[in-house]
Amino acid sequence: MLPGIGSRVPCDPEEGRFGVSGVRRRMSSKTERRGIYVDQAALLCKKGCGFFGNSAWGGFCSKCWREVNQKDRSKQIEEDHALAERLQREEEATYAGSTAGARSGNSSTQPSKPEEKRNSQKPLAVPAGKKFFSTLAKTTLGRDVNVPSQPAPTTSISQQPVVEPDQATRQFIDFLKTVQKPGRDIFKQCHSFCHSVAYKKDLGAEDLSESVQDFYQNLSDRLHTVYKGSSERIEVIMDEVEKYITLQLYEQAFCPESADDEVKDLAIQKRIRALHWVTVQMLCAPLKEEIPAVSDSLDKAITDIIEMDSKRVPRDKLGYVTRCSKHIFSAIKRSKREAASADDFLPTLIYVVLKANPPRLQSNIQYITRFCNPRRLMSGEDGYYFTNLCCAIAFIEKLDAQSLNLSPEEFELYMSDQASPDRPQAPGISLSSSSSSRSGPRADKSENDLIDWGDGMEASVQDVLDGLHLDSCTPSTSAIDSDNVDGEGLPPPLQPQVFAG
Repeated sequence: MLPGIGSRVPCDPEEGRFGVSGVRRRMSSKTERRGIYVDQAALLCKKGCGFFGNSAWGGFCSKCWREVNQKDRSKQIEEDHALAERLQREEEATYAGSTAGARSGNSSTQPSKPEEKRNSQKPLAVPAGKKFFSTLAKTTLGRDVNVPSQPAPTTSISQQPVVEPDQATRQFIDFLKTVQKPGRDIFKQCHSFCHSVAYKKDLGAEDLSESVQDFYQNLSDRLHTVYKGSSERIEVIMDEVEKYITLQLYEQAFCPESADDEVKDLAIQKRIRALHWVTVQMLCAPLKEEIPAVSDSLDKAITDIIEMDSKRVPRDKLGYVTRCSKHIFSAIKRSKREAASADDFLPTLIYVVLKANPPRLQSNIQYITRFCNPRRLMSGEDGYYFTNLCCAIAFIEKLDAQSLNLSPEEFELYMSDQASPDRPQAPGISLSSSSSSRSGPRADKSENDLIDWGDGMEASVQDVLDGLHLDSCTPSTSAIDSDNVDGEGLPPPLQPQVFAG
């Protein structure tokens, strides 16, 4: 029995109904269903707000995660301020005590040059620490989103090492011309934000993500309150803002050096390669690959999940995840000849990911999580399919023998590539004996049994040959027509003649 809860939820991607509410359990106590099932309620935010959660956000949606994270960071800032003030008071008290002692103990003597130099440097340490913590507070709370903390460099943002900045800027300006009044203000804010972030080369991945998400939130609130646009129109504007910002900051935002995304990419890629032997039957995916239409849909799904890495905008990457998922639903529908369900979708998605082994999978997941418009991940088709993709990756990372209804010996043999479900075993050798032959005296016993079996087969063949009593003498040669009695009256054979020229 595979881990999970056996709930079946109707899922119709074309109509946009995913059956998140009204979950009904269809597993009885007498009959156990074999397959990969995930409670649809587990895909939602742990706080119960009704939006989709994400493992990268600790099971929360982006809004709840920001609230929880903001409280923790605010508490840390307060502790840092308290520590800074205490250190400042202690340093001032120490400095005042040392100065008073020096004046009373030796008022006639002048301090030496090293002492004078050290005393002159002590008061400078206090404002430096104070400045550091004040800057940290502003950066952490996101209060200086649109204002750079340092003087702006002389080079423009188009000279930064980013991909297609000029084209992205032109497209963004052309779009903002249709917005009319707020267009100039929107471009000014976006350009200033990208300029300030691009200058901060040492900004960590999480800090950069928080700054971008703060900017999204502030700009969205401003569009709702100041310009009072419709929700649909504001979402279109925010999509273009996301495209412009992520294209400008792509080199800095995707797989940054401050994060371990590359290490996770190599780990999941190695894991998927080791699981190349997993079949549709092991995952209980309702697929019939022998049907050409099903095979064609699976190929399209694999292509789409691989093509996700070629895009640079989070919305475009999510679009390929959605396309891949719709091809999966099409393959399931053609296989079952009925509407697919959520319980059928997840194991098939796992199978597609195993067959595709997408490049830089974890980097793409983290990039979407950090810099995509949060409203797109919290609801709708894109959010639902992306959440299922995260669940599929988590399942692959924790896949074991029990998940596939295999014995530990079989699972280890398949993982070590010593056996395969599609490769037949040699006669007289089982998986259990092969797995036990790798350790201790059992290995010698299996090897001796194989040698004895070969010697016995050779002796049996020799006994059969001896019982046939074959005559090994060679037959005498004769003329080719010696047995032809009727050929006595025939003329002699022609002899070659030499031509005299």
